[in-house]
Amino acid sequence: MSELPLDAYYDLTQVGEVAVSPTGDRVAFTATEYDQAADEAVSSLFVAPTDGSREPHRLTSDSGASAPTWGPDGDRLAFVAARDRDAERRVGWRDRDEGDDDEEAETEDDEGGDEAEEDEDEPLGNGDEEPKPQVWIFDLALGGDARQVTERDEGVAGFDWSPDGDRLVIESRDPTDEESEYLEQVREEGGPIETTRLQHKVNGAGWTDDVTRYLFVVDLDDPESDPRRLDDAYGGGAFEDLAGMDPTWGGSGRIAFTSCRLDRPDDTTVRDLYAVSPDGGDAERLTGGDLSHGAPAWRPDGDGIATVASDPDDPPAPAEVYLVGESGGEIASLTADLDRTVARGGEPLWIDGEIYTRIADESRTRLVRVEPDGTVERLFEAQGRDRAMAGFDVADDGSTAVTVLSDPTEGTDLYAVDVDDLDEESEPDSFRRLTRVNESLVDEFAMPEARRVEWESDGWTLDGVLYHDPDVDPEAGDHPLVVAIHGGPMSYDEPVFSFGHAALTSWGYLVFRPNYRGGTSRGREFTAELTGKWGTAEVDDIAAGVESLADRGWVDPDRVFGHGFSYGGIAQGFLVTREPDLFTAAAPEHGIYDLRSAFGTDDTHVWLEAEFGLPWENPEAYDSSTAVLDAGNIETPLLVMAGGEDWRCPPSQSEQLYVAARKQGIDAELVVYPDEHHNIGDPDRAIHRLEKILDWYETHDPAVEGESDEE
Repeated sequence: MSELPLDAYYDLTQVGEVAVSPTGDRVAFTATEYDQAADEAVSSLFVAPTDGSREPHRLTSDSGASAPTWGPDGDRLAFVAARDRDAERRVGWRDRDEGDDDEEAETEDDEGGDEAEEDEDEPLGNGDEEPKPQVWIFDLALGGDARQVTERDEGVAGFDWSPDGDRLVIESRDPTDEESEYLEQVREEGGPIETTRLQHKVNGAGWTDDVTRYLFVVDLDDPESDPRRLDDAYGGGAFEDLAGMDPTWGGSGRIAFTSCRLDRPDDTTVRDLYAVSPDGGDAERLTGGDLSHGAPAWRPDGDGIATVASDPDDPPAPAEVYLVGESGGEIASLTADLDRTVARGGEPLWIDGEIYTRIADESRTRLVRVEPDGTVERLFEAQGRDRAMAGFDVADDGSTAVTVLSDPTEGTDLYAVDVDDLDEESEPDSFRRLTRVNESLVDEFAMPEARRVEWESDGWTLDGVLYHDPDVDPEAGDHPLVVAIHGGPMSYDEPVFSFGHAALTSWGYLVFRPNYRGGTSRGREFTAELTGKWGTAEVDDIAAGVESLADRGWVDPDRVFGHGFSYGGIAQGFLVTREPDLFTAAAPEHGIYDLRSAFGTDDTHVWLEAEFGLPWENPEAYDSSTAVLDAGNIETPLLVMAGGEDWRCPPSQSEQLYVAARKQGIDAELVVYPDEHHNIGDPDRAIHRLEKILDWYETHDPAVEGESDEE
């Protein structure tokens, strides 16, 4: 067994969005690679034939591609990009091997640096020092580079094709002259932030403002004309900076979109569905102002719109598929009896009058077919339980589906299958692999194997995923264990391909990902076990899972380490204060440890109120779900990590936990990445993060200490 070099992260490729062409012969997808020289993530656009006859072809020569969307003719492909410079020769690790190749690699790096400097001096084509996201179109029949078809000062956030393919509807912010002056002062001159909005900041978007988003219609046959603004098709809502307006052009000619136009749009996550004519006029509200609707999909005959909607006032309730009448008034959940939530990123897709979508079901993401009468059928048994479905799309003609499957050992790749074969119990002949985006990585380095494990806790039979190096037999016993806790908490773990898992297992650790109560995939009751009472069920379930593995003789109970991001960090805060003997050392990342002080300093006041009430009205609920009030129990060495601009779990939360530990003389370290949001961003920071975590575990591992003493 050899340790995975962490710089191999630069060789990682991660598949993103997937779009099958209308006739099913091609699939477009985005993939994120990593540029070592610029130290940044690079998202590019690729196209592959769905018959598997050729390798994927890279379409974009500039970074930042997203939202690939086929035109109705199947020959044109639109996407959003803030186009900059060539990506193809920038990605991947350089000069990992030392010795004779060093001089050649250094020369290549120098040449790449000179080329980058020249590119930065070139004009960017949209009147700004930094490019804004715009819509670009490839004509794949004619060939050549993409053509830019929008030039919005504030960029484009979303778009869709008209049914005839002659127009686009785009979503864009449209500031007034006064608002433009304010934006210039803030962005370019470092002026003061001024706001009267309740939702005054949003993670990843930063400080909010009062600029309104509108829909515009772009005439592709007259590229010199200005887009026509649809004055009553405007947005609103607390998280619109993240959710967008979901513009979707239906076959009947109208455009659907989402917005919140309630009296206090920043004090709710409600999003209503609207429809408007592309010629303008009043927008019609189609839903009732009580649910959060998204991902609208017009029925092909135009008679209705499918959406995914959730109840903001009932946090543990599953997100369901709804059918909304085109004329409003008719709103029905099609999956209410299923008691399963639509999976994150799932969207309704119409084929032959039926809806296909992905759900969270018994700790896995799987495909279902939903009839307009509410009948639901689970599909694609060929997926199995040992790999995850990370994406799915189907051709408009109902011929071909493409799914993204994440396999812990083989990687994450695209696979095609005939839609008619989705009912097959075993892998059909039409099932074919289209990509091997991480072939060099998985061929050179050993990726972990995974197995599902079960245990009992408080009357529940729970499950999780255990990863291990292929050269390690978990049943051989007394292995060090990393307990990697999922975020959310309304989420779940299933076997997936992960560089982080591979790094940990290559160092000899078993990696345990427990599906604790409060997560999803097992119905509303399971999720509600944790609602409004953090630090209870999940603590019992995770501790019971570790005990179960130790009782089997697989794990050394004196070598158990904590790991987790977001709610995974939050849960570690509770575990080190309420189960202080569980972890040998812990690494909580981007968490919340003082719920009262989080209210109003993060961007989740609406969610916190729905779950806990208001802190001045229900302080006991906030205090009982606050780990730092029990900080006197901390005995565990803590590596506390945070993002300097994380407005979901502000860095001040991590500072509180860190200071509480240090105040008592506990070994602790605080790591803050200054301009990171609630994510793991640039590759150098992703690598640094893993280095710190592995070093922290090794430093506090009693077996390593024992080896040092013997020497």
